[in-house]
Amino acid sequence: MSAYILRRLLYALPILFGVNLFTFLLFFGLNSPDDIARMQLGAKYTTTEAIERWKAERGYDKPMFWNPARAGMEKLGDTLFVDKSLRMFTFDFGRAGDGHDIAREIRSRMWPSLAVALPTFVLGLFAAIVFALLLVFFRATVLDFWGVALCVAMMSISSMFYIIGGQWLVSKTWALVPVSGYAGGIDMARFLGLPVLIGVVAGLGAGTRWYRTIFLEEISRDYVRTARAKGLSELAVLFRHVLRNALIPILTGVVVVIPSLFLGSLLMESFFAIPGLGSYTIDAIRSQDFAVVRAMVFIGSVLYIVGLILTDLSYTLADPRIRLG
Repeated sequence: MSAYILRRLLYALPILFGVNLFTFLLFFGLNSPDDIARMQLGAKYTTTEAIERWKAERGYDKPMFWNPARAGMEKLGDTLFVDKSLRMFTFDFGRAGDGHDIAREIRSRMWPSLAVALPTFVLGLFAAIVFALLLVFFRATVLDFWGVALCVAMMSISSMFYIIGGQWLVSKTWALVPVSGYAGGIDMARFLGLPVLIGVVAGLGAGTRWYRTIFLEEISRDYVRTARAKGLSELAVLFRHVLRNALIPILTGVVVVIPSLFLGSLLMESFFAIPGLGSYTIDAIRSQDFAVVRAMVFIGSVLYIVGLILTDLSYTLADPRIRLG
Protein backbone atom coordinates (compact mmCIF):
# COMPACT_ATOMS: atom_id res chain seq x y z
CA MET A 1 0.00 0.00 0.00
CA SER A 2 2.76 2.46 0.91
CA ALA A 3 4.60 1.67 -2.33
CA TYR A 4 1.42 2.36 -4.30
CA ILE A 5 0.88 5.72 -2.58
CA LEU A 6 4.51 6.69 -3.16
CA ARG A 7 4.27 5.69 -6.82
CA ARG A 8 1.11 7.76 -7.33
CA LEU A 9 2.69 10.76 -5.64
CA LEU A 10 5.70 10.47 -7.96
CA TYR A 11 3.31 10.32 -10.92
CA ALA A 12 1.60 13.46 -9.65
CA LEU A 13 4.75 15.60 -9.69
CA PRO A 14 5.23 15.72 -13.49
CA ILE A 15 1.49 16.26 -13.93
CA LEU A 16 1.53 19.22 -11.56
CA PHE A 17 4.67 20.56 -13.21
CA GLY A 18 3.02 20.29 -16.64
CA VAL A 19 -0.13 22.06 -15.43
CA ASN A 20 2.03 24.72 -13.79
CA LEU A 21 4.08 25.27 -16.93
CA PHE A 22 1.01 25.37 -19.17
CA THR A 23 -0.71 27.86 -16.86
CA PHE A 24 2.41 30.03 -16.76
CA LEU A 25 2.73 30.06 -20.57
CA LEU A 26 -0.99 30.75 -20.96
CA PHE A 27 -1.02 33.72 -18.60
CA PHE A 28 2.28 35.30 -19.59
CA GLY A 29 1.90 34.41 -23.25
CA LEU A 30 -1.34 36.35 -23.53
CA ASN A 31 -0.32 39.15 -21.17
CA SER A 32 3.23 40.36 -20.75
CA PRO A 33 4.38 41.78 -17.39
CA ASP A 34 3.95 45.25 -18.89
CA ASP A 35 0.32 44.46 -19.77
CA ILE A 36 -0.32 43.10 -16.27
CA ALA A 37 1.20 46.21 -14.72
CA ARG A 38 -0.88 48.46 -16.94
CA MET A 39 -4.08 46.62 -16.04
CA GLN A 40 -3.32 46.72 -12.32
CA LEU A 41 -2.48 50.41 -12.43
CA GLY A 42 -5.83 51.02 -14.09
CA ALA A 43 -4.61 53.40 -16.76
CA LYS A 44 -4.32 52.68 -20.45
CA TYR A 45 -1.62 55.28 -21.09
CA THR A 46 0.36 55.13 -17.86
CA THR A 47 3.99 56.17 -17.77
CA THR A 48 6.89 53.83 -18.36
CA GLU A 49 8.35 54.75 -14.99
CA ALA A 50 5.18 53.74 -13.18
CA ILE A 51 5.11 50.41 -15.01
CA GLU A 52 8.74 49.65 -14.18
CA ARG A 53 8.23 50.62 -10.55
CA TRP A 54 5.16 48.36 -10.25
CA LYS A 55 7.05 45.45 -11.82
CA ALA A 56 10.05 45.92 -9.53
CA GLU A 57 7.89 46.06 -6.40
CA ARG A 58 6.14 42.77 -7.26
CA GLY A 59 8.98 40.83 -8.91
CA TYR A 60 7.68 41.04 -12.48
CA ASP A 61 10.87 42.69 -13.75
CA LYS A 62 12.76 39.39 -14.07
CA PRO A 63 13.29 37.41 -17.32
CA MET A 64 10.89 34.57 -18.07
CA PHE A 65 13.12 31.45 -18.01
CA TRP A 66 16.75 32.55 -18.29
CA ASN A 67 18.53 35.38 -16.51
CA PRO A 68 21.87 36.11 -18.24
CA ALA A 69 22.74 38.80 -15.67
CA ARG A 70 23.13 36.17 -12.93
CA ALA A 71 25.84 33.56 -12.37
CA GLY A 72 25.63 29.80 -11.98
CA MET A 73 22.28 28.32 -11.03
CA GLU A 74 20.90 31.81 -10.46
CA LYS A 75 20.55 32.06 -14.24
CA LEU A 76 17.66 29.60 -13.88
CA GLY A 77 16.64 30.38 -10.32
CA ASP A 78 16.25 34.15 -10.51
CA THR A 79 13.54 34.07 -13.18
CA LEU A 80 9.87 34.81 -13.42
CA PHE A 81 8.98 31.14 -13.88
CA VAL A 82 10.68 30.04 -10.67
CA ASP A 83 9.47 33.02 -8.67
CA LYS A 84 5.84 32.94 -9.80
CA SER A 85 5.21 29.26 -10.65
CA LEU A 86 7.66 26.77 -9.16
CA ARG A 87 7.40 28.45 -5.78
CA MET A 88 3.78 27.28 -5.65
CA PHE A 89 5.02 23.75 -4.94
CA THR A 90 5.98 25.06 -1.48
CA PHE A 91 2.51 26.71 -1.25
CA ASP A 92 4.10 30.13 -1.42
CA PHE A 93 1.71 31.98 -3.70
CA GLY A 94 3.15 35.44 -3.24
CA ARG A 95 0.99 38.54 -3.06
CA ALA A 96 -2.13 39.56 -4.91
CA GLY A 97 -2.41 42.72 -6.95
CA ASP A 98 -3.74 44.62 -3.92
CA GLY A 99 -0.73 43.56 -1.84
CA HIS A 100 -2.47 40.95 0.35
CA ASP A 101 -0.80 37.61 1.00
CA ILE A 102 -2.59 35.03 -1.16
CA ALA A 103 -1.84 32.05 1.11
CA ARG A 104 -3.32 33.87 4.10
CA GLU A 105 -6.43 34.77 2.12
CA ILE A 106 -6.84 31.14 1.03
CA ARG A 107 -6.52 29.88 4.62
CA SER A 108 -9.16 32.30 5.87
CA ARG A 109 -11.57 31.87 2.97
CA MET A 110 -11.50 28.08 2.73
CA TRP A 111 -13.67 27.70 5.85
CA PRO A 112 -16.71 29.58 4.50
CA SER A 113 -16.39 27.55 1.28
CA LEU A 114 -16.30 24.29 3.25
CA ALA A 115 -19.22 25.43 5.39
CA VAL A 116 -21.34 25.66 2.22
CA ALA A 117 -19.89 22.88 0.07
CA LEU A 118 -19.54 20.09 2.65
CA PRO A 119 -23.19 19.90 3.82
CA THR A 120 -24.34 20.46 0.23
CA PHE A 121 -22.20 17.53 -0.91
CA VAL A 122 -23.22 15.15 1.91
CA LEU A 123 -26.94 15.95 1.83
CA GLY A 124 -27.04 16.01 -1.97
CA LEU A 125 -25.29 12.63 -2.22
CA PHE A 126 -27.64 11.08 0.35
CA ALA A 127 -30.78 12.51 -1.27
CA ALA A 128 -29.76 11.47 -4.80
CA ILE A 129 -28.90 7.89 -3.75
CA VAL A 130 -32.13 7.46 -1.76
CA PHE A 131 -34.26 8.92 -4.56
CA ALA A 132 -32.50 6.73 -7.14
CA LEU A 133 -33.05 3.60 -5.04
CA LEU A 134 -36.71 4.56 -4.69
CA LEU A 135 -37.08 4.82 -8.47
CA VAL A 136 -35.33 1.48 -8.94
CA PHE A 137 -37.62 -0.11 -6.35
CA PHE A 138 -40.64 1.09 -8.35
CA ARG A 139 -38.96 0.57 -11.73
CA ALA A 140 -41.13 0.26 -14.82
CA THR A 141 -44.05 1.90 -13.00
CA VAL A 142 -45.77 5.27 -13.26
CA LEU A 143 -43.76 6.53 -10.29
CA ASP A 144 -40.50 5.64 -12.04
CA PHE A 145 -41.61 7.33 -15.26
CA TRP A 146 -42.61 10.60 -13.64
CA GLY A 147 -39.60 10.50 -11.35
CA VAL A 148 -37.26 10.33 -14.35
CA ALA A 149 -39.26 13.07 -16.08
CA LEU A 150 -38.88 15.25 -12.98
CA CYS A 151 -35.13 14.62 -12.94
CA VAL A 152 -34.82 15.61 -16.61
CA ALA A 153 -36.83 18.78 -15.92
CA MET A 154 -34.60 19.65 -12.95
CA MET A 155 -31.48 19.08 -15.05
CA SER A 156 -32.83 21.38 -17.77
CA ILE A 157 -33.21 24.32 -15.40
CA SER A 158 -30.20 26.59 -14.96
CA SER A 159 -28.68 26.89 -11.51
CA MET A 160 -29.20 30.65 -11.82
CA PHE A 161 -32.96 30.03 -11.72
CA TYR A 162 -32.67 28.08 -8.47
CA ILE A 163 -30.53 30.79 -6.88
CA ILE A 164 -32.61 33.78 -7.93
CA GLY A 165 -35.91 31.93 -7.42
CA GLY A 166 -34.84 30.72 -3.98
CA GLN A 167 -33.78 34.22 -2.91
CA TRP A 168 -37.07 35.70 -4.12
CA LEU A 169 -39.31 33.02 -2.59
CA VAL A 170 -37.59 32.18 0.69
CA SER A 171 -35.89 35.48 1.50
CA LYS A 172 -38.05 38.14 -0.13
CA THR A 173 -41.55 36.64 -0.02
CA TRP A 174 -41.41 34.44 3.08
CA ALA A 175 -38.64 36.42 4.84
CA LEU A 176 -37.31 33.28 6.50
CA VAL A 177 -33.58 33.90 5.99
CA PRO A 178 -31.39 36.82 4.85
CA VAL A 179 -30.97 37.32 1.12
CA SER A 180 -27.18 37.28 1.37
CA GLY A 181 -24.32 37.68 3.80
CA TYR A 182 -22.24 35.57 6.12
CA ALA A 183 -21.62 35.29 9.85
CA GLY A 184 -19.73 32.92 12.10
CA GLY A 185 -20.91 30.92 15.07
CA ILE A 186 -24.57 30.05 15.55
CA ASP A 187 -25.75 32.70 13.08
CA MET A 188 -24.01 30.78 10.30
CA ALA A 189 -27.04 28.52 9.88
CA ARG A 190 -29.28 31.50 9.02
CA PHE A 191 -27.02 32.54 6.16
CA LEU A 192 -26.02 29.11 4.85
CA GLY A 193 -29.35 27.26 5.08
CA LEU A 194 -30.69 28.62 1.79
CA PRO A 195 -27.47 28.16 -0.25
CA VAL A 196 -27.17 24.57 0.97
CA LEU A 197 -30.81 23.83 0.14
CA ILE A 198 -30.49 25.34 -3.33
CA GLY A 199 -27.27 23.40 -3.95
CA VAL A 200 -28.95 20.12 -3.01
CA VAL A 201 -32.02 20.76 -5.15
CA ALA A 202 -30.00 21.98 -8.15
CA GLY A 203 -27.91 18.81 -8.25
CA LEU A 204 -30.64 16.34 -7.37
CA GLY A 205 -31.86 15.68 -10.91
CA ALA A 206 -28.47 14.86 -12.45
CA GLY A 207 -27.32 12.86 -9.44
CA THR A 208 -30.49 10.78 -9.28
CA ARG A 209 -30.38 9.88 -12.97
CA TRP A 210 -26.69 8.89 -12.71
CA TYR A 211 -27.18 6.66 -9.67
CA ARG A 212 -30.41 5.19 -11.05
CA THR A 213 -28.49 4.05 -14.15
CA ILE A 214 -25.83 2.43 -11.97
CA PHE A 215 -28.37 0.64 -9.77
CA LEU A 216 -30.39 -0.63 -12.77
CA GLU A 217 -27.23 -2.14 -14.21
CA GLU A 218 -26.41 -3.87 -10.93
CA ILE A 219 -29.91 -5.17 -10.27
CA SER A 220 -29.85 -7.36 -13.38
CA ARG A 221 -26.74 -9.29 -12.32
CA ASP A 222 -26.61 -12.90 -11.20
CA TYR A 223 -25.87 -12.21 -7.53
CA VAL A 224 -29.15 -10.26 -7.26
CA ARG A 225 -31.15 -13.20 -8.60
CA THR A 226 -29.33 -15.44 -6.14
CA ALA A 227 -30.22 -13.12 -3.26
CA ARG A 228 -33.87 -13.10 -4.28
CA ALA A 229 -33.83 -16.91 -4.55
CA LYS A 230 -32.67 -17.05 -0.92
CA GLY A 231 -35.83 -15.22 0.10
CA LEU A 232 -34.45 -11.72 0.72
CA SER A 233 -36.87 -8.85 0.35
CA GLU A 234 -36.47 -6.31 -2.44
CA LEU A 235 -35.42 -3.60 0.04
CA ALA A 236 -32.76 -5.89 1.51
CA VAL A 237 -31.48 -6.69 -1.97
CA LEU A 238 -31.25 -3.01 -2.85
CA PHE A 239 -29.57 -1.74 0.31
CA ARG A 240 -27.44 -4.74 1.28
CA HIS A 241 -26.28 -5.94 -2.14
CA VAL A 242 -26.97 -3.50 -4.99
CA LEU A 243 -25.87 -0.39 -3.09
CA ARG A 244 -22.67 -1.99 -1.84
CA ASN A 245 -21.64 -3.34 -5.23
CA ALA A 246 -22.38 0.04 -6.85
CA LEU A 247 -20.02 1.89 -4.52
CA ILE A 248 -17.07 1.80 -6.92
CA PRO A 249 -18.72 3.82 -9.72
CA ILE A 250 -20.23 6.08 -7.04
CA LEU A 251 -16.80 6.73 -5.54
CA THR A 252 -15.41 7.41 -9.01
CA GLY A 253 -18.03 10.11 -9.56
CA VAL A 254 -17.54 11.59 -6.12
CA VAL A 255 -13.88 12.44 -6.80
CA VAL A 256 -14.91 15.06 -9.35
CA VAL A 257 -16.63 17.00 -6.57
CA ILE A 258 -13.69 17.02 -4.14
CA PRO A 259 -11.92 20.13 -5.52
CA SER A 260 -15.16 22.12 -5.35
CA LEU A 261 -15.48 21.34 -1.64
CA PHE A 262 -12.42 23.50 -1.03
CA LEU A 263 -12.58 25.89 -3.94
CA GLY A 264 -16.22 26.70 -3.39
CA SER A 265 -19.05 27.43 -5.79
CA LEU A 266 -18.43 30.47 -7.96
CA LEU A 267 -22.08 31.39 -8.54
CA MET A 268 -23.38 30.45 -5.10
CA GLU A 269 -20.79 32.42 -3.16
CA SER A 270 -21.08 35.43 -5.45
CA PHE A 271 -24.88 35.69 -5.27
CA PHE A 272 -25.03 35.07 -1.52
CA ALA A 273 -22.00 37.26 -0.67
CA ILE A 274 -20.17 34.42 1.06
CA PRO A 275 -16.47 35.30 1.52
CA GLY A 276 -15.15 31.97 0.28
CA LEU A 277 -12.67 30.87 -2.33
CA GLY A 278 -15.30 30.90 -5.07
CA SER A 279 -16.07 34.59 -4.64
CA TYR A 280 -12.34 35.22 -4.20
CA THR A 281 -11.70 33.68 -7.62
CA ILE A 282 -14.52 35.65 -9.24
CA ASP A 283 -13.21 38.90 -7.77
CA ALA A 284 -9.70 38.06 -9.02
CA ILE A 285 -11.01 37.43 -12.54
CA ARG A 286 -12.95 40.68 -12.52
CA SER A 287 -9.94 42.66 -11.35
CA GLN A 288 -7.61 40.66 -13.66
CA ASP A 289 -5.47 39.59 -10.71
CA PHE A 290 -3.50 36.83 -12.43
CA ALA A 291 -1.52 35.86 -9.33
CA VAL A 292 -4.70 34.79 -7.51
CA VAL A 293 -6.10 32.97 -10.55
CA ARG A 294 -2.84 31.03 -11.04
CA ALA A 295 -2.85 30.06 -7.36
CA MET A 296 -6.44 28.78 -7.56
CA VAL A 297 -5.68 26.77 -10.70
CA PHE A 298 -2.70 25.16 -8.96
CA ILE A 299 -4.71 24.33 -5.82
CA GLY A 300 -7.47 22.82 -7.95
CA SER A 301 -4.94 20.57 -9.69
CA VAL A 302 -3.46 19.43 -6.38
CA LEU A 303 -6.88 18.66 -4.91
CA TYR A 304 -7.98 16.73 -7.99
CA ILE A 305 -4.87 14.52 -7.90
CA VAL A 306 -5.28 13.95 -4.16
CA GLY A 307 -8.90 13.02 -4.80
CA LEU A 308 -7.90 10.44 -7.41
CA ILE A 309 -5.46 8.83 -4.97
CA LEU A 310 -8.06 8.75 -2.18
CA THR A 311 -10.59 7.22 -4.57
CA ASP A 312 -8.22 4.41 -5.51
CA LEU A 313 -7.58 3.74 -1.82
CA SER A 314 -11.28 3.73 -1.02
CA TYR A 315 -11.83 1.01 -3.63
CA THR A 316 -10.21 -1.48 -1.24
CA LEU A 317 -12.81 -0.63 1.39
CA ALA A 318 -15.74 -0.87 -1.00
CA ASP A 319 -14.57 -4.11 -2.64
CA PRO A 320 -12.25 -6.40 -0.62
CA ARG A 321 -11.35 -8.24 -3.84
CA ILE A 322 -9.30 -5.23 -4.89
CA ARG A 323 -5.78 -5.19 -3.49
CA LEU A 324 -3.26 -2.48 -4.27
CA GLY A 325 0.26 -3.82 -4.67
